[in-house]
Amino acid sequence: MKISYNWLKQFIDTAQTPDEISAILTAIGLEVESLEKVQAIPGGLEGLVIGYVKECAQHPNADRLKVTKIDVGGPDLLDIVCGAPNVAAGQKVVVATVGCDVHPTHGEPFKINKSKIRGEVSEGMICAEDEIGLGESHAGIMILPDDAVVGTLAKDYFNLPDDFVFEIGLTPNRADAASHLGVARDLAAFLKSEIKKPSVENFKIANTSNAIEVEVVDEDAAPRYSGVTISGITVQDSPQWLKEKLAVIGLRPINNIVDVTNYVLHDLGQPLHAFDADEIVGKKVIVKKCADGTKFKTLDDAERTLSADDLMICNTQESMCIAGVFGGIKSGVKESTKNIFLESAYFNPVSVRKTSKRFGLKTDASFRFERGTDPEITVYALKRAALLIQEVAGGEITSEIFDHYPNPVAAFDVELTFVHVQKLIGKAIPAEEITSIIKALGIEVVTETQEGLALKVPTYKVDVTRPVDVIEEVLRIYGYDNIEIPQKVNASLNVSPKPDKEALQHTIADLLTANGYFEILSNSLTKSAYSSVLEEAVKILNPLSSDLDVMRQSMLYSGLEAVAYNQNRRNSDVKLYEFGKTYHLSNGKYEERNHLAISISGKAETEQWNQAGKNLSFYHLKAVVDGILKKLNITNLQSDEVTNPEFAYGVQYRRGAKVLVEFGAVAQKSLKAADVNKEVFYADLNWDMILMLVKNNKISYKEVSKFPAVRRDLSLLLDQNVKFEDLKRIAIKTEKSLLKEVNVFDVYKGDKLPENKKSYALSFILQDEEKTLTDQQIDGIMKKLIANFGKEVGAEIR
Repeated sequence: MKISYNWLKQFIDTAQTPDEISAILTAIGLEVESLEKVQAIPGGLEGLVIGYVKECAQHPNADRLKVTKIDVGGPDLLDIVCGAPNVAAGQKVVVATVGCDVHPTHGEPFKINKSKIRGEVSEGMICAEDEIGLGESHAGIMILPDDAVVGTLAKDYFNLPDDFVFEIGLTPNRADAASHLGVARDLAAFLKSEIKKPSVENFKIANTSNAIEVEVVDEDAAPRYSGVTISGITVQDSPQWLKEKLAVIGLRPINNIVDVTNYVLHDLGQPLHAFDADEIVGKKVIVKKCADGTKFKTLDDAERTLSADDLMICNTQESMCIAGVFGGIKSGVKESTKNIFLESAYFNPVSVRKTSKRFGLKTDASFRFERGTDPEITVYALKRAALLIQEVAGGEITSEIFDHYPNPVAAFDVELTFVHVQKLIGKAIPAEEITSIIKALGIEVVTETQEGLALKVPTYKVDVTRPVDVIEEVLRIYGYDNIEIPQKVNASLNVSPKPDKEALQHTIADLLTANGYFEILSNSLTKSAYSSVLEEAVKILNPLSSDLDVMRQSMLYSGLEAVAYNQNRRNSDVKLYEFGKTYHLSNGKYEERNHLAISISGKAETEQWNQAGKNLSFYHLKAVVDGILKKLNITNLQSDEVTNPEFAYGVQYRRGAKVLVEFGAVAQKSLKAADVNKEVFYADLNWDMILMLVKNNKISYKEVSKFPAVRRDLSLLLDQNVKFEDLKRIAIKTEKSLLKEVNVFDVYKGDKLPENKKSYALSFILQDEEKTLTDQQIDGIMKKLIANFGKEVGAEIR
């Protein structure tokens, strides 16, 4: 946001330099990102002087050129060749001397050089107003009044004082400071000075001959709506002072009416809109929302489709303006406009914000409305603008001020105790100084006691609603730098909960990264087409696009989109992981669930001269999942085939009925939805459940056994429906103490076996940590295993 130093001084008397003001504003929370010296007119008319045409003769070699001798107050007259048809002896003119840079209204600046034009020496240029940025006319040179003093610098003659512009990085909560008045209020509070607001006492209603009826249908979206009619105006260029004010803060002058509305917006922070009153069909303004799908053409000649949530300013037949955002192409002020209806309103910030985002329209008006303007300033701003319009465009007030304000916005009541102020700031500030700062900020002190203050916070301070907000206001003005660093720091010892979530996450992240995996961070917003159960999806009320209309219910598609992004850029070998959340609407309540997602695709190893690249497979993913669980010492899990339709095949680990992890090959339907054309393996770990399981884990030391382990193998003939998990469970139940591991190392299915049969080759690791196992003990255990396998699943020894 740009703030002019000279403009600021219209509200507050101060001798502070621009650099000092810059430091103060930053200290009180209005951070000045840059301070720049500017001129209202580019170049500031540097190098231009007032001259007198002593002689003017026809150019000997050109019919349309004149040779002049110009007095610019120096010892010698300047010879200047001029092509303007209106140049004549005896005129006072603006002269650009050799060496100066001229900044035209349109086009790039250029330097004046001594030259010969058709054989005659020219030592400068007699200027037209468009050649030096003072206007648009190029009909001839500027002819000044006879009282213009020769040799006077042009910038002094035209009274162009230097100005300074503060570029303020305004935070979203500081809507009250989005104007020169708002910045001046804070500055005055710091400097203990008074604010000078422009008087509107000269506002007078001439008659009511051109009153416009107003109906506010949607009072929630337009809590206050004010307006007045001004008739008999003349639309033309703004006077120089108004052009300069706007140009300094980077605004292009348009015409005197529009320029006044822009001036008041940056002056007081209140957006205004001027309608051509003769274009208001039915002489009636209706503030309402239109039917969904209604077409509306805006000032930029773009046709837009309205939503049923967009507040519009309408006449009896059609829409004229998107309230608080952008005007319509028909209703704006034109050169032929003679009568205007001037609008000053307070629109609901949420309504304006949604409409602005929906259409992608960011205007100075929407910037302020969506942050919250002051509902109490609408009529004052209306009168201020009306008086300025009468000053620059003529006309008279031809209606009463319409002001629809059925439910006035109440000031915020806040109870503040001095003890609370001291506790939060960390310094005992005298009660008198706290009270003084609060009053200087425009906050009303209703009652004052030894303990504290009862306050009414004005409506323009939309972010000050609680005691802590008032304390922040006090601290801003008192000065953060005035709070000393204490010699003693009090601290309390806090016992952190176990497990340390961040440390555990870093441990697993380090493990995966060390094994060649890359961490990704993806958007939690995604498209509803990815939702498995749309009714349980958390939907975005005002989505930026249809591709970002819900919160994700699964981490799968975030990973698949990353895989697709890499594969489309010829990086088809990917190993990715992400810690993230999924979002669910369950029984009317919103839930967030933490996950660790792993996605792999492509080759495990790159091609070498002596070996082909090996593709990543389900077993690569299984090894990683098992490695994570082993690292976290999570054991005693049951496994089943995965039932999730997002997988073509896979396995799930569970503890009881709760699923800890699902992993396997991604189903073709899911791959197609994300435009992935290669096989992807995916694991989804329930991170919330992992945190619960490791909560009671204890790290303990165990000595490596001195006694050897023994391996025995069995080859079993089994029914097709028997799973390895069943055999493992039977084996552990048979021998709990000495059996350390059970693994399957071969599976055979074929025509050499009976129908509906398969063969598993199992290995068993046996070990006694107190002594060496004897053959008799080992044989006894194997016999029990064979017997129990036969009894429980009908297994036969091959």
